[in-house]
Amino acid sequence: MRIQLVAVGDKPPRWVREGFNEYAKRLAGGWKFGLTEVAPGGRGGVPPMEQEGERLLRAVPKGARVVALAVEGESWSTEGLARRLDRWSHEGRQLALVVGGADGLGTAVFARADTAWSLSALTLPHMLVRVVVAEQIYRAWTVLSGHPYHRG
Repeated sequence: MRIQLVAVGDKPPRWVREGFNEYAKRLAGGWKFGLTEVAPGGRGGVPPMEQEGERLLRAVPKGARVVALAVEGESWSTEGLARRLDRWSHEGRQLALVVGGADGLGTAVFARADTAWSLSALTLPHMLVRVVVAEQIYRAWTVLSGHPYHRG
């Protein structure tokens, strides 16, 4: 399964890049997890999240299932995420997880998204979301693989 995290921000702190890369490299069994970064929106004229939304959608792989990460989305357990990923992996489509910038996601992203996922009712820094998502993708893979990492 090919999963692409498409996120606003092209200058993450080192700890974010290292955290994301650590979990992404742990995946095996045909799962690949990559990151595509888009530049943040500018100020003035079109709202930044709408500018970013256009950039995010251009970066989504053609034909991919799109999951918008937003506080307004549905909350999933780790096991629920694992079930979804297992089901989606049999579709033969790439999966794009879309993370907005500091202002959130634009309306075009929500219109294109197949579903929306909320990591928490808390507002999380968009750079931290990269690491949390990478860890949860890895954890879901361990659930499906019977790996001992997930002890829930």
